[in-house]
Amino acid sequence: MTGWTIGIIGGSGLYDIAGLAGAWERVETPWGAPSDAIFRGRVGAVDVAFLPRHGRGHVIPPGDINARANIAALKLVGCTDVVAISSVGSLVAERPPGSFSIVDQFIDRTKGRPSSFFGPGLVAHVSMADPVCPRLSALLADAMPEADRGGTYLAMEGPQFSTRAESRLYRSWGAHVIGMTAMPEARLAREAELPYALVGMVTDLDSWHEGEGVDVAQVLAQVGANTARARTLGADLLAALPAERAASPIDANLDTAIITPRSARDPVMVERLASIAGRVLR
Repeated sequence: MTGWTIGIIGGSGLYDIAGLAGAWERVETPWGAPSDAIFRGRVGAVDVAFLPRHGRGHVIPPGDINARANIAALKLVGCTDVVAISSVGSLVAERPPGSFSIVDQFIDRTKGRPSSFFGPGLVAHVSMADPVCPRLSALLADAMPEADRGGTYLAMEGPQFSTRAESRLYRSWGAHVIGMTAMPEARLAREAELPYALVGMVTDLDSWHEGEGVDVAQVLAQVGANTARARTLGADLLAALPAERAASPIDANLDTAIITPRSARDPVMVERLASIAGRVLR
């Protein structure tokens, strides 16, 4: 049993958490710099590390986010769990703009983004069958009872919005919301043994819906409305956490994932991966 250190990754428009006092801290990782400094503080007995995914002022487009550095930085500052908050479009009428979705599955349609910490010289295969932590998602749902529980997030490359044909295809696949940032973020969190949960803030009905399609003005207007609730969500979640954090199976996810025997591992890769997988590489 250990204490909580919650990493919160803030999406479009979310650059702070209500009630969180602390200071910004620069963190460097073997994969470069994360999107911004990390705001480190404490709420009650819970340590918090907040990272704006696009940087303050929204200066980094989806395809240029250094997701490996973001996840590695949260691991390096001692996070035990990660909650991601993301703006999304809706692929179903039942999840309208202004609603929130705590998703439990992903379809990855991103292209060319580094999606693993591992590689030549040190190979690992983690399971992504259930890509979010059910315990953390349940705690998130308790803190946000108005949110829709479950659903599939379609991760697209962007930065352009979908064509109508694409949007209708994704609906036919059973996806509920669509965004540009959850992948490879969720994959990397799993490799770093960080339980991960995501709440999507719906900003628009994607282009499957008859009308003029999605535009930035529409999205920004709804982002502003959603952000007030998103800022308090972090505080509500932190207040609702159990006093003690029980171990999660994801904490030991790499025990059965690394396939390269010790005798064949590249020492350079071992050193690089020590920041996120040192527990199993020592």
